[in-house]
Amino acid sequence: MSETWLDELERVLEERLTDFLRENPYQELLLHQQHQKDHYQNLTRQRQQLQKEAEELRRQLLTLADTIREWRTRSNRARKAGASALADRADQHIADLMEQGRQLWSDLDQLGNRFKDVEQKFCSLSEQSARDSSTLEEDWTRFAAQQELQELMRKRDKTN
Repeated sequence: MSETWLDELERVLEERLTDFLRENPYQELLLHQQHQKDHYQNLTRQRQQLQKEAEELRRQLLTLADTIREWRTRSNRARKAGASALADRADQHIADLMEQGRQLWSDLDQLGNRFKDVEQKFCSLSEQSARDSSTLEEDWTRFAAQQELQELMRKRDKTN
């Protein structure tokens, strides 16, 4: 299958970027840092979204608990009044509400697992950033020394 003009353009641009980054290692480092910053911001948004979802689920669970209490009171009142058919229907409704509650708890548990995954990614990213910042100083020192060496070689070549 032949390349389309868009594929060809993408390939050429990718090659140029690779060449540019090879010739300018500091730019590659800046690009890497920008990717890390973007990843950090994305994780922050994910964490905030998960926290909002968890708050909403907790609110729903509390509301559901109040509703269940109310229906238990109604069921007991109906039973005491001898309206066992109504009490049975109320008990069935309570069972349905309890199932809803179990589903909400399950959803909250899954949300907790997703939150743990995001937190783990945060930790990994923080560790990577710490390692990168220590190598940044080393890379910069190496870059500066390399620039000075090239300048000395140019001066030497001019004098010879």
